Amino acid sequence: MENNDKKGHLHPLTQVMQEVTTIFGEMGFSIEVGPEIEDEWHNFDALNVPKDHPARDMQDTFFVKGKKETVMRTHTSPVQIHYMQEHEPPIKIIVPGKVFRHEATDATHEAQFHQIEGLYVDKDVSIAHLKGILLEFFKRFLGEEVEIRLRPGYFPFVEPGVEVDLKFKGKWLEVLGAGMVHPNVLKNVNIDPEKYKGLAFGIGLDRLMMMKYNIPDVRLSYEGDLRFVNQF
Repeated sequence: MENNDKKGHLHPLTQVMQEVTTIFGEMGFSIEVGPEIEDEWHNFDALNVPKDHPARDMQDTFFVKGKKETVMRTHTSPVQIHYMQEHEPPIKIIVPGKVFRHEATDATHEAQFHQIEGLYVDKDVSIAHLKGILLEFFKRFLGEEVEIRLRPGYFPFVEPGVEVDLKFKGKWLEVLGAGMVHPNVLKNVNIDPEKYKGLAFGIGLDRLMMMKYNIPDVRLSYEGDLRFVNQF
């Protein structure tokens, strides 16, 4: 009988997810998960997304047929809402998971992809904490030589909001959105915004995978081709 002692391979996206959650775990974050099918209140309303926001359109959101006001979640942020409804501060969580958006696929976009969301709520949280957490994460994930910069950005659920760029291999790359949790979001989950502040960030795990392993096309990771997986 042939002795086949070859070991299997973890998908590079799985490897990245494990490494990212390990790093944040070492930084004091607990891991939380939530449903991929959500109601509009958790996916949009509670996160301060206006009724007329473009993200609610069919162009961006998959609505579940036959179920009123039910969507495939467009981000992992609804888990923040579920968690804050059930827990009092201090809160320090990350939320890895799959999300869905109705958009054309290309080398850097897919209709389904993976995010990891971060949330930190306490009495003295500031934008300095946000920059420090993200810089520490990227140094551990990609190496000590990385730099980050914050630029003003708009997201309905944070104020102020920032776009975070990463200097990697000599080039500046836009990698994530973040900011201080909007007071309306805290009010929606009965947390006093006069007493507590929060920071939040969302990172695309697929993009981190592409950076980590120099993968040129995100679609390669969803085609089920073992020739791709076996390289890792």
